[in-house]
Amino acid sequence: MTAAPRTAPAPPAPAPAPAPRAPAARAWRTVPRTLGTLALLAAALPANLVVTGAALLRSAVVPPRRATAARPRTVLVSGGKMTKALQLARSFHRAGHRVVLVESARYRFTGHRFSRAVDRFHVVPSPQDPGYARALLRIVREEGVDVYVPVCSPVASRHDADAKALLAPHCEVLHLDPDTLRRVDDKDEFARFAASLGLDVPDTHRITDPRQVAEFDFAARDAVYVLKSIAYDPVRRLDLTPLPRPTPAETAAFVAALPISEDNPWILQEFVPGQEFCTHSTVRDGRVTVHGCCESSAFQLNYAHVDEPAVEEWVRRFVGGLGLTGQVSLDLIRTPDGRVRGIECNPRTHSAITMFHDHPGLAAAYLEGVPDGAGPVVPLPASRPTYWLYQELWRMLRRPRTAPERLRVVLRGKEAIFDADDPLPFLLVHHLQIPWLLLGNLVRLRDWIRVDVNIGKLVEPAGD
Repeated sequence: MTAAPRTAPAPPAPAPAPAPRAPAARAWRTVPRTLGTLALLAAALPANLVVTGAALLRSAVVPPRRATAARPRTVLVSGGKMTKALQLARSFHRAGHRVVLVESARYRFTGHRFSRAVDRFHVVPSPQDPGYARALLRIVREEGVDVYVPVCSPVASRHDADAKALLAPHCEVLHLDPDTLRRVDDKDEFARFAASLGLDVPDTHRITDPRQVAEFDFAARDAVYVLKSIAYDPVRRLDLTPLPRPTPAETAAFVAALPISEDNPWILQEFVPGQEFCTHSTVRDGRVTVHGCCESSAFQLNYAHVDEPAVEEWVRRFVGGLGLTGQVSLDLIRTPDGRVRGIECNPRTHSAITMFHDHPGLAAAYLEGVPDGAGPVVPLPASRPTYWLYQELWRMLRRPRTAPERLRVVLRGKEAIFDADDPLPFLLVHHLQIPWLLLGNLVRLRDWIRVDVNIGKLVEPAGD
């Protein structure tokens, strides 16, 4: 759900795709990195234990304050491994609601299940499993759930939409219906619909065969283009190789190496220079009740709200045109001449929801909406930006020269997982959840690209 960077340097001509690695080669690549990462986490454990212990002692002496809801509800939250699910659980809990958290078996040791904000935790099948919707229904009935708030991965969002019809007679589902979700989740369909509303979007073409790119008349358009997979691709989504390449042969060779087909369509999209923003919107009947906006980066692990009226207006017109109810995240560009152009829509919760960590009105805006005539809930003016401490420490280790900048981020911001009133998730995400996943990959000799402490997973080739 993180936006790709909008800087498009001209890389050297692409090399042929490497041959698949043999199991022994994968082991050689995976084992040292995995053991090294586990060693770094072990080195940080004593300090984390001290911080967590002190916070637990403090909260035993000064119990956390919790509001009394006028209408207490039981809220089911999925995606339990992700920080954004923890943030919503805490917001609902502090507002006086009961929270049930769910996650698939692979992530059953998520540190978030030990949060004080979580009243019950359930393991469910993976979203692709035929029994996923039935498992959710069983929990809804057993726990007396009033509202289901999916916190989705890109893959899960469609399965949660499909489950909505089964769950809707028993609880409210704050998620898009299947047809609308598929429409806005498709980058080509999104661009077409936004344009039909009179909203500005880049020139976009659906590609189902590499020959379409090789034969595309770039010369007739005074623009640079990039290729994007319509289906979520955790690795290639960051590749913004400018097209055309210096020669037609290089363009054809570059495209031929990509998995483009009728079953796996891509888009060829005009590259738009400018400042990119990502937004989170909670929407009820086409009306935005929660709005957060921040500047984008390739690996989004720092969130600070910015007031961009033109961006908010673009979002408002888009969700209003569809009459949406659910959660949507949008990527938009403000060009040097001030135009705002929509890039893509991700119909799910954005990690920017962590910017609302101290907002007392977030739960009500989610569960009840906002009063007539009122604008959406936005992060408080004094709210500190959010960051992930272990990610900042890793950045310091990799690039020591950036240490002053990283320290400023830490001193000025709010750690997204740590909460003095609820410290166990901070300990157990980093010293149970992540080590468990690393050990699992080590045993299976399964390759991984990076640790994502925000999403609470290992980013893997062909992952979700």
